[in-house]
Amino acid sequence: MSTAIMPDTLQARYQTVCERIARAAEHSGRKFSDVILVAVTKHADPEQIKTLLQLGHRDFGENKAQMLIQHAAIVEEFFSRQLIHQTTRKVRSAEASEMLFRPATGVGLSPHVGQPNSKDGLRWHMIGHLQRNKAKKVADIARLIHSLDSLRLAEELQAIAVRKDQPIDVLLQVNCSGEASKFGCLPAAAIPLAEQLCTMINVRLRGLMTMAAPTDKPDEARETFARCRELFEEMQKEGFDRAAPFNILSMGMSGDYEAAIAEGANIVRVGTAIFGDTPTPRVEEPEEREDPED
Repeated sequence: MSTAIMPDTLQARYQTVCERIARAAEHSGRKFSDVILVAVTKHADPEQIKTLLQLGHRDFGENKAQMLIQHAAIVEEFFSRQLIHQTTRKVRSAEASEMLFRPATGVGLSPHVGQPNSKDGLRWHMIGHLQRNKAKKVADIARLIHSLDSLRLAEELQAIAVRKDQPIDVLLQVNCSGEASKFGCLPAAAIPLAEQLCTMINVRLRGLMTMAAPTDKPDEARETFARCRELFEEMQKEGFDRAAPFNILSMGMSGDYEAAIAEGANIVRVGTAIFGDTPTPRVEEPEEREDPED
């Protein structure tokens, strides 16, 4: 991971991340608006989350179910009290939302950025390992679950979706780094598992997610991301866009999101580079082995 000194303020850090995403996207032949930035609230305090909302950001992610519930409640209360005021800051990246989150009917959702004083486009992403006994609470909040990694979890989500009478969008987490500590199915198991997911009417497979091993060498991270991108492209050719578009590739965190974008990521999950690395009190959840954002 880079040891570069980060800007002092959240606003400056956020702007820096946006600028680096824009440059990385341009270098890969795309636009800033082609990449969705998920701000990971692992190390965020409530005031930082509110500040980012004031800047117009609308995609947030958590890696633990209990913290997802708590932070979503903070945001809900914030909007209900109408504490966000108008700002002249231009909010970007709506186009990526329209592309990635367009359902099979062709009708787009609200963009993932919104007016600073409204909830328009607000989306929560569950990016951490999801235990089946917490799946219902997460499904009530998360717009996209990045970390589906087993048939048993898929069956649980299917049952929840049937009861809710509402589909659940998921990404298949693939362990492309080969680390024993990482969750995710092995690359060789991804297509067979995806075939089973496609038989579940209410669980919609939208793409893949992976994580690279921590490293100071971008080329090493790129190798992991390239493996996932190649698998993603193979699965697109296989026709996994049956219930919904198979068009989301979630790769990259604070230390390697530029390398991920270079390899085709259209969602990056960035926490430390935005909120800083001062830990906030966490609710312990058993059986967790690693975090999908540093």
